[in-house]
Amino acid sequence: MTTTTYTVQGMTCGHCVSSVKEEVGEVSGVTGVEVDLATGLVTVDSDGPVDGAAIVAAVKDAGYEVVAPS
Repeated sequence: MTTTTYTVQGMTCGHCVSSVKEEVGEVSGVTGVEVDLATGLVTVDSDGPVDGAAIVAAVKDAGYEVVAPS
């Protein structure tokens, strides 16, 4: 299993968290998504390497911006 963490900017509420979890969860290979509203951290679990650009695009589709992979 692979775990990658991203810092996302612009989330302010529970709806934001749900939107990011839903979009990122649809990326091929993703098996789990945890979003921490307080820190802006999005932790992505997968069976193997996942295309980072696909994660960034999914966050953007949700209306937010990845400012840094951790």
